[in-house]
Amino acid sequence: MTITRRSALLLPAAIGAAPAAQAQTASPSASPSAAPSAAPSAPAAAPAANGPWPNRTVRIIVPAPGGGGTADTLARVFAQEMEKRVGQRVIIDNRGGANGNIGALAGARSAPDGYTILWSWAGTLATGPALYKDLPFDPEKDFEPVALIGNVPNVLVVNKELPIRNLAEFGAYARANPNAINFGSTGNGSSMHLAGELYKSLTGTQMIHVPYTSPAAGVTDLLSGRIQAMFNLITGVAGQVRAGAVTPIAVLDTQRSPQLPDVPTTAELGMPGLVFGTWFGLFLPKGADPALLRQLNTLANEILNDPEAKARFEQQGMATLGGPPERLATFLHEEIQRHAALVRQSGARND
Repeated sequence: MTITRRSALLLPAAIGAAPAAQAQTASPSASPSAAPSAAPSAPAAAPAANGPWPNRTVRIIVPAPGGGGTADTLARVFAQEMEKRVGQRVIIDNRGGANGNIGALAGARSAPDGYTILWSWAGTLATGPALYKDLPFDPEKDFEPVALIGNVPNVLVVNKELPIRNLAEFGAYARANPNAINFGSTGNGSSMHLAGELYKSLTGTQMIHVPYTSPAAGVTDLLSGRIQAMFNLITGVAGQVRAGAVTPIAVLDTQRSPQLPDVPTTAELGMPGLVFGTWFGLFLPKGADPALLRQLNTLANEILNDPEAKARFEQQGMATLGGPPERLATFLHEEIQRHAALVRQSGARND
C-alpha cells in the first residue's frame, strides 16, 4: 500500500517519461554471476581520431544536479582520481532532471570516442525500464558497459521509541501489526521504496509506503514518529545513527559498512536475500572501440584498487567493486529483471 503524504518527483515535459533518479539500488557484491574484481591486463593505448586517448579534456556526465548529493560526490572523487592518471582535465557535466533521463539520454547520444563518459546508477538504468512506459533510451542497447564502480547500501532504521532493536523484533512487530509500520522513501521506485517492497515480499508482511520529495523530509518525520521506519541509503542516515537519534536494525548487504561497522548485515542475520543499495557504473555510448573500452576499464580498476582512492570512496559510503565490462553487463541485465518484479509488486508507475 502506498499513501502520498508527500508528492513524488514530477517529470519535466521536455523529456517525456523517465526513470527514478536517486542514485540507488541492489548490492552487486551479492550477484551470483558477478565476476571477480581483478582488473584485466593493461592493453595498448586505444585508437582515436586525433591520437592516443586521451589527448584532450574528458567529460563525465552525471544525471543529477551538482551540490553534494551521493552520485555527484562520488563521481567527483572518481574524476579527480582519473585526472591524476591520464594527464588531462576530467570535468563533471551535471545533467539533472527527469529522474536521471536527461543525463542518460545525453550520454547515449554522445560520440563514442571516449571523451564523454556516463556515470549512472540503478535508479536510472535498472528501475526505469519498469517504472516508465516510454524511455528515450534502452539501458542495454544504447550503452557499452565499462566498469561496475561500487555500491552504497541501504540500511533499515526505525524510530527510537518503537520496541524494536533487531531484525527479528522488526519482523515480529510487522507480522503482529499489519500496516502499522509506515516506511518513508524518496518516491515511487526509489531504492528506499523497492528495498521495503523486497522486505515485504520476503517476509509476507504488510507495511505502508510513504513517498517524500527528499531524504531529509523523510528523516524529519522518522525522528518525530510520523513514520516508523526507513530503508535509507547509509549516507543519508549514518549521522543520525551515530548520534543515537534512530535505531539501526540492519545494513542491507553482505558486508558491513565502514560508515556503520557496528551494525550487522541482513546476510549475517539470516536474510541473505534482503540485499539492496545504489550501485554505480561507467558507460560509453554504443559503438565505442573495444580497445578503448578495455583501456578505460583498466583505468577504472586501477583507481578502484588503489588504497587511497578506495578509502576516499568508503568515506562517502561506497564499497568499491570493479571487474571486467562483462560483469557490469551481466549485473545490469539481472538488475533490470529484479527491479521489474519489485515494481510490479508495488504497483508503482511514474508515467
